[in-house]
Amino acid sequence: MAKNLFLITNPGSSSRKYALYDDDQPICTLHFEYEGDSVICTVKTEDGTKKKLDQTFADLSGTVSHLGKILEAEGYLGGDTKLKAIIARAAAPGDYFTQDHVVDDECLWQLELAKNRAPLHVPVIAKEIEQLVSAFEGTPVLAVSDSGFHNDRPASTIYYAIDTRLADKTELKRYGFHGLSVGSIVEYMKKQDILPEKLIVCHIGSGSSVTGVLNGKSYDTTMGYTPLEGVMMSTRCGNMDVAAAFALKRQLGIDTENGFIEYLSQKGGLRGVSGKTDDMREILKLRDAGDEKALLAYEMYVSRIQSAIGRMAAMMDGVDSIVFTATIGERSDDMREWVCRKLHYLGFELDQDKNLGKMPERHTNIGTKDSKPIWVIRTDEFEEMIRRAKLLLG
Repeated sequence: MAKNLFLITNPGSSSRKYALYDDDQPICTLHFEYEGDSVICTVKTEDGTKKKLDQTFADLSGTVSHLGKILEAEGYLGGDTKLKAIIARAAAPGDYFTQDHVVDDECLWQLELAKNRAPLHVPVIAKEIEQLVSAFEGTPVLAVSDSGFHNDRPASTIYYAIDTRLADKTELKRYGFHGLSVGSIVEYMKKQDILPEKLIVCHIGSGSSVTGVLNGKSYDTTMGYTPLEGVMMSTRCGNMDVAAAFALKRQLGIDTENGFIEYLSQKGGLRGVSGKTDDMREILKLRDAGDEKALLAYEMYVSRIQSAIGRMAAMMDGVDSIVFTATIGERSDDMREWVCRKLHYLGFELDQDKNLGKMPERHTNIGTKDSKPIWVIRTDEFEEMIRRAKLLLG
């Protein structure tokens, strides 16, 4: 009988995903997405079996209210089998969200404040959390910080170069994100006894960041006040001169702050430079077909990751190993090969044969025998969220 059932929510702008775990073992996932004008739900069990439910929903806003009934109808809940907790990722700027919290009135109020600070990233998860609290009355809802792993960084990597008293008052700081992913990697490497003193983790997916990890703790990371800062990403532009950004805003004739942040977040990166797509697989096809903009987008993408790796190595006075993780980092041998081309000065040399194809294990060293380790490690943010939830619940 299941004893420690955790339900993890992962809301997106056009879908809702939920994962049910018994302790740290996955049981099933529920995926709500549009099919035509209606929303359908697909249940996938751990053995890979998929089942599309007959029930449809008018839109995504009401899916939370049906979760409990669906889980009961599928035999996962009911009787003495209840949820221990519901876990939500909190990726929000502000000192409050550098810690994990059991959601209460104070947490809901802080989420309201965070909506104004990050109007693109916070409202979806804030609404999801509010609905979960209402729909699962009596079940703890936990807001697990995506910035928490970065809390121990030196102050010199947290503050912007502005009046620190103003920064403290307004909470305008570099909080960093992807902390759950990097934390997952660090915890896994500890268990495998392969965690070095100086590590660089390249989380490369639709959102990307590079983090320097010193003695198992975050030392510096590329994301800042919001996930918009840092390296170039699929649709986010990453670092940009503020004056250039305001000049672009004027040229585009965008009146609102939110509208401009949305533009930089959704029309930049690979999509913006290529002018065609934000999908790395399509970028590679276009590049290989001779598309000059796709080539430029790819070269810019790679060079910014290389630059961030160099920065982290300089900050830590060296590096012992590198990890590639997240969707692109784990799957794109082409991207890993290009990034590693200019890392010889740090002691890294890629083994071309090991780098090709699907990685057979959760962690694989793709460096040559004379190279420092170059790891491809599958991140497991849900596993890390459950670990943190257990610590929070005591």
